Amino acid sequence: MRPEEIMRPLNLPKVPLKLTRKDGVVYVWDAFRKKQLVLTPEEWVRQHILLAMVNHAEYPLHLISAEHALNINGLTRRCDGVVFKDGKPVLIVECKAPHIPLDEKVMHQVAQYNFKLQVDYLLLTNGLQTIVCKINAAEQKLEYIQNIPKFSTL
Repeated sequence: MRPEEIMRPLNLPKVPLKLTRKDGVVYVWDAFRKKQLVLTPEEWVRQHILLAMVNHAEYPLHLISAEHALNINGLTRRCDGVVFKDGKPVLIVECKAPHIPLDEKVMHQVAQYNFKLQVDYLLLTNGLQTIVCKINAAEQKLEYIQNIPKFSTL
């Protein structure tokens, strides 16, 4: 995939990404995992949303776990991001490439992760559409909210 196909405009706040190019391949510096990664459409979205959370919603970088591993039914799965507060997970971030719709399949994937993590918030994005939900455990329903909550309100 050509870089211009990957680095398309997103409906997310602008964030400073450290990009490098070597032998025709574009790499992005991942401040969360502290390493260079090949830039893919999903990584483009992941880096934008996680850094937007840090830069615009005051999430401490060190409390976000990118590509957080989970064991579900004996299989290793990875959440794109998990936010921790007071030592417990409070928000799951699931990213898709811009061409992948945020449909029932994606919501089911996040629900599986949440069965294990039991967080209060879910955030799904493909960079063009972002869905944020607060889980109302007492009423067993999702409350859709307009914006990414500030870290202090979690």
